[in-house]
Amino acid sequence: MTATPEMLSPRERAALDETTQINSTGMRVTIGFFVVIPLIAVIAAIPVAWGGWLSWLDLILALAFYSVTALGITLGYHRYFTHGSFKTSRGMKIALGIAGSMALQGSLDQWVADHRKHHKYSDEVGDPHSPWRFGTSRKAVAKGLYYSHVGWLFDAENTPIEKYAPDISGDPDLRRMSRWFPAIVVTTLLLPALLGGLITWSWMGALTAFFWASLVRIALVHHITWSINSICHVFGRRPFDSRDLSSNVWWLAIPSFGESWHNLHHIEPTAARHGVLTRQFDASADILRAMELMGLIHDVRWPKPERIVAKLEDPTMARRVRGYRPADRANS
Repeated sequence: MTATPEMLSPRERAALDETTQINSTGMRVTIGFFVVIPLIAVIAAIPVAWGGWLSWLDLILALAFYSVTALGITLGYHRYFTHGSFKTSRGMKIALGIAGSMALQGSLDQWVADHRKHHKYSDEVGDPHSPWRFGTSRKAVAKGLYYSHVGWLFDAENTPIEKYAPDISGDPDLRRMSRWFPAIVVTTLLLPALLGGLITWSWMGALTAFFWASLVRIALVHHITWSINSICHVFGRRPFDSRDLSSNVWWLAIPSFGESWHNLHHIEPTAARHGVLTRQFDASADILRAMELMGLIHDVRWPKPERIVAKLEDPTMARRVRGYRPADRANS
């Protein structure tokens, strides 16, 4: 049964009223192009590699651009710009913004606005990409998984930037970066081809680098990030007592650089580390620790072990919390 306006709570009605009609048909077609073309490249990857059109240079460039752009999302778009998990210099701010923009997940201001609204209404009416949007039956969840993974990108309604990301739109550097997003799109697509062509001094080197380090790399970064929206709100473990259905999916931790320890993230959104239990690999947090030691970032919001223990569903898991000592129990 579809909920009528009279059936919604004031909070739910307010959430629906926040959307703004700003996604034109042309913009949705453009989004579709950048979603579908890289995905086709992934489908073609095996026959292309089998045909001999894959070199060590292609792999190195693809890995390098994957790492830079995926970390641009995890460290920049997500932990820094959206949640303020640390502070840094103007130069590093710009570098993180450009690296995240090169992942082709939209302009910085819109990405931050969408994610902040997701946290405000996580798995409720108003969440931009909840997989539980259509109900809890198998068919509804299957439909919701598709919607939360990629379908929501084609909505005509967008999260209002002026409400959820005024700090981004009000920053001259970041406002300029969002305005020049199309130029960054061209750069992230053509730079691998330029490097491949110059290093091999051949058109074939440029073409294969474009295929692997541009198209395939973009598709992988897209779908790993989108899996946090979809898979990590349906499957996995939930060791912490959260108000939503955010979960931990261990096999996504390596390709997502630690983003898939999603249950803790929804408990402590500003925490710089998401993998707070032992054996939870969080490369993004490890990189932030190294950057802190080098003086590149400061005022890092590391999670406090006693707060983490207090939010565990199973208190016997306290021994697995990083940095937690039995003597801390009196403070938890």
